Amino acid sequence: MALQIVASTLFPTVIGAETLRVATWHVDLSRKGPGLLLRDILEDRDPEISTVVQEIARLKADVLLLSDIDFDHDLQALAALNARLAEHGAGFAHLFARRPNSGWPTGLDLDGDGRLGGPRDAQGFGYFNGQGGLALLSRLPLDTGEISDLSQLLWRDFPGSSMALDDVGADLQRLSSTAHWDVPVILSNGERLHVLAFHATPPVFDGPEDRNGRRNADELRLWQQYLNGALPQPPPGERFVLLGNANLDPLRGDGRRAAMRAFLADPRVQDPAPGSDTAHWPAPGPGTMRVSYALPSSALRVVAAGQGDPVGAHRPVWVDIDTDPGS
Repeated sequence: MALQIVASTLFPTVIGAETLRVATWHVDLSRKGPGLLLRDILEDRDPEISTVVQEIARLKADVLLLSDIDFDHDLQALAALNARLAEHGAGFAHLFARRPNSGWPTGLDLDGDGRLGGPRDAQGFGYFNGQGGLALLSRLPLDTGEISDLSQLLWRDFPGSSMALDDVGADLQRLSSTAHWDVPVILSNGERLHVLAFHATPPVFDGPEDRNGRRNADELRLWQQYLNGALPQPPPGERFVLLGNANLDPLRGDGRRAAMRAFLADPRVQDPAPGSDTAHWPAPGPGTMRVSYALPSSALRVVAAGQGDPVGAHRPVWVDIDTDPGS
């Protein structure tokens, strides 16, 4: 059985008619040139893509956030992937993606290597705009008219920003290295469940200035400020699920781990699978860590939580929630 239940006595694994499975997966569907992912999906020669399709089908998610999947303007690659899923009886009725900050050119030499246009000179690391974006797949309708996109917020304008005043590109550097979205999902009872989706930059690949570490922590803290009502966009209310790759373990590895611990301790969210590992990089990599999260708000009743099988370094992470407002 591919799915591994991570159950707690607080959350009995009883599946009811109102149960919704929400999941996220850092799926490694990025390539080093535009159009290459679409080519690989259509040619059906890449065994890793076939394994990804099979695992998503086994996951049986109602709402699924994929991170590290290339974006194209007409969502052709995402639609092709969904067509492959449909062949396994696992297609999604609703697809959503927007142009990510990854690979978005700034025109500046942000990494100080004396050259322009490199992957580290973009708003978020990327060899081309759209590389390694986010995509949301849903069996339930999405309230696209009420989506809040926080991705254009300048890092310097973030409340409590840790951006240094002398950071290169301070006048145009966005906080989101990929994207931050609040996407309302329309439930069968007409209520909205807000999906807070993001993928933060790894807190490594820099120097003693810890620029990536500072940015990674602020990308996580953006959600707390959003919930606080400290941003121009209105907060989502009490019924939400945070999904994505924070690239930050609360206890291990590089990064400002205290930021992750503080987020997990926030009374507005609950952690249905504490201590679970979601990724493994063999030596000389950092080893086993928790970097992907599916965290429902404390107003929701969790039925079960768990992980799927890894493909590459990362496992899909899922949580079942009872969407009945009376629960």
